[in-house]
Amino acid sequence: MKTNLLKLSSAFFALAISLSACTSGDKTTNTTDSVMADSSAVVALKPAGPPPEWGKTIKPEMQTVIEKLASYGDQPLETLDPAAARKNHTPTDAVMDLVKQNEIEVPAPQVDTSGKDINVAGGKIHVRIYTPKAGNGPYPLIVYYHGGGFVIANLDVYNASAQGLAEQVNAVVVSVAYRLAPESKFPTAHNDAFAAYEWVVKNAVSLKGDPAKIAVVGESAGGNLAANVSITARDKNIMIPLHEVLIYPIAQSNMDTESYKLYANAKPLNKAMMGWFTEKYLTTMIEAQNPKISLVNANLKGLPPTTIITAEIDPLHDDGTILANKLSEAGVKVNSRNYEGVTHEFFGMALVVPEAKAAQAYAAEQLKFAFK
Repeated sequence: MKTNLLKLSSAFFALAISLSACTSGDKTTNTTDSVMADSSAVVALKPAGPPPEWGKTIKPEMQTVIEKLASYGDQPLETLDPAAARKNHTPTDAVMDLVKQNEIEVPAPQVDTSGKDINVAGGKIHVRIYTPKAGNGPYPLIVYYHGGGFVIANLDVYNASAQGLAEQVNAVVVSVAYRLAPESKFPTAHNDAFAAYEWVVKNAVSLKGDPAKIAVVGESAGGNLAANVSITARDKNIMIPLHEVLIYPIAQSNMDTESYKLYANAKPLNKAMMGWFTEKYLTTMIEAQNPKISLVNANLKGLPPTTIITAEIDPLHDDGTILANKLSEAGVKVNSRNYEGVTHEFFGMALVVPEAKAAQAYAAEQLKFAFK
C-alpha cells in the first residue's frame, strides 16, 4: 500500500459500520434476495465495463471495486518480491477511493482504539485494541487475525473488518499484527497468533473484557490462524474460544479443487498468488501437508462451534466448504454461509458492497449468540 494512502486509510476507515440483522442458519446458504433487500444504506455503484471472464456472476458493486483496484496499474503481486508486493494497492485502497469519489457517508466511530506491543517468542508483536464507547464493560472479547497469505497486509488494510465486528457485537476486538514471511517463516505466524490469544486470556480484565467470553475471528490466512488457535488451546488445556468465525480460510494445500480451477485468474486473489504465498511462508513444500497449514488433516474434535463464510468467486471457496464438512464429521457444530457474486476480500467492504454488509451482520449475529 502506498504510504500516503495508508495514512488516509487509517483515518478514513475509523468507521462504524452499522448493519441490520441477517438471519442465521444451521447449514450453508447462498445469499441473493436477502442481501439486496437490505442494500438501501449502500450507495449503488455501477461498473464501467462488462463482467470479467473469470467472474461472469460478479455483482455490480463488487466489480466496481475490482475495476478501481485494476486502475492503479500495479504489477501482478506474484511477479514481485515481498517488499515490492507490500507497496501494491489493496482492495481497501479501492474501497476508500470509491467512498471519497462517490461522497459516501462514513459514520462516526463507535469505538476507541489503542495499540500495544506484546512479548512473543523471539521478539514482540503489535496489537490494536478496539474498545466500545457504549457501556462500561466487561465486554466480550474477539481476537482477530488479518489476511494476506502470511506475507502481505497489516492492521490498517483490515481495519474495517475488525472495527465493524467491535461495533456490531459491542465487544473488545484485539487485532493481531503477527510477523510476516519470508522474514519470519512457518510456523512463526501460527506461534504469534496463539501467543496473542494467550495474552488476551491473561489480560482480559484489564482490557475491560469478560474472561469467560472470548472468541476468535480470521480472514483468509487469518482464518487458518484462528482455527489453529482453537486447536492449540484444546491441546494445551487452555481456555478454548467460545466460538470461531473463519472467513474464506486457507484450509488445505490442494490447488486443484474445483474453485481453484474455476477462479484461477480471479481478482484480487488468484491461483498464482496462492502459490507465491505458500513459497514465501514455507521453508519446504512438504510443510504444506502440515496440519497447521492443511487444517483438513488436523484433529478437529472438540473445537468450538464454528461459523464459516465463503465467497463464490474465490479460489479458496472450496477450502471453506471442505473444512466445514470435516468439522461436522468431527462432531463440531458448524454454521456456514456462501455469498454469491463476490470475491475474496469482500468481507471488509460493507460501505460499498451489500453482500459484505450482510456477511458482517451474519458474523456478528453468530458471535452475539455465542456470547449469551
